[in-house]
Amino acid sequence: MVVLSQPPALEHCSLIKTCKPTCVFTGIPVIDLRDPEAKTLIVKACEEYGFFKLTNHGVPMEFMTRLEAEALSFFNLPQSDKDKATPFGYGSNKIGPNGDVGWVEYLLVNTNPQLTSLKTLSENFCSYAVNDYILAVKRLAFEVVEIMADGLEIEPRNVLSRLLRDEKSDSCFRLNHYPPCPQLQALSGRNLIGFGEHTDPQIISILRSNNTSGLQICLRDRTWVSVPPDQTSFFISVGDALQVMSNGRLRSVRHRVLTDSMQSRVSMIYFGGPPMSEKIVALPCLMAKGEESLYKEFTWWEYKTCAYNSRLGANRLGLFEKTANASL
Repeated sequence: MVVLSQPPALEHCSLIKTCKPTCVFTGIPVIDLRDPEAKTLIVKACEEYGFFKLTNHGVPMEFMTRLEAEALSFFNLPQSDKDKATPFGYGSNKIGPNGDVGWVEYLLVNTNPQLTSLKTLSENFCSYAVNDYILAVKRLAFEVVEIMADGLEIEPRNVLSRLLRDEKSDSCFRLNHYPPCPQLQALSGRNLIGFGEHTDPQIISILRSNNTSGLQICLRDRTWVSVPPDQTSFFISVGDALQVMSNGRLRSVRHRVLTDSMQSRVSMIYFGGPPMSEKIVALPCLMAKGEESLYKEFTWWEYKTCAYNSRLGANRLGLFEKTANASL
C-alpha cells in the first residue's frame, strides 16, 4: 500500500547517508513460540544471529493493525501539529544528541505507567490502542526470555523476566515512520538510510513492522542482508545487556533501516530494559568452571549514559571489555 505522507523536514537531507540495496536473506530463523523445541531453537538463533522471527506469538492482529493505523494518522498530521508533541517524545531526522541523522520521524515513550506520556500526546492519537499493544508485547517479552532461560538452563527461569517485570524497569516503546522519498533517491540510485547501523543497548527488542521492507542485519562475516518483512510476525533482537549477561554467548545484532522509494515503513519496537540501578554482569550459571567474565561490571544507568553520549554506530560494549580496559 502506498501511503502519501508529509516527510520529515528536508534541511538534514545532505547529511543523511545512502547505500545500495542488499540481497534478501532467506536464512532468518523462524520460530513457532508453541513449538516444543522453541527453547532450543531460540538459544541457537541468538547464538548464531542474535535475531529471529517469531510466529504463533499470541498477540492479536487487531492490536497491531489498529496501532499502525493510529500511528499513520498521527504522522500524516501537518508538521506544525506534530511538533507540538515534541515535549512528549516526538522527533524527526535527529537520532540522539551526537550528530546522527536519518530519514525518520518517531514517537519515543517510557512504558512505565508512572512515566508514560502518550495520553497527552495528541487528541488524535488513541491511547488505548497503544496501551493494548504495549501490554500484549510486554507479556510476550516476559514469555520469550523465560523460554530462553529454559533453553540456557538458567534457574530460576525468571532471572531475566524479573528485570522486565520490575516496576522500575527502564523499558521503552518506539514508533518509527520512514516516509518514501523518490525524488532524492532517484538522484543517486541508492536508498536513504532511515536509521543508521547500531545495536540495541537493552536486554531484548521486539519489533513489528508493516509489509514494507527496509530492515537489514549484519551477519558474523560483516555482510549486510535484507530481512523480508512480515506484518503478522515479530522480530526479536538480542541487546547489549543480554550479550554481557550471557558472557558473549548470545550476541547483540547490528542492524539498520533503509527507506523505500515509494512506500512508507512503520515499525513498532518494544525495548525491554532493566531498572537503572541493576548491575549488568555475566550470570555465573552460564559460565564454565574457571571461565572469567569478558566484561567489567556496570549498572544499566552507566551503560545507558554511555550509549546516550556515543555516536549511533559506536561499539559501546568495547569500552566495557576487560581486555580493552587492561590495555589502557
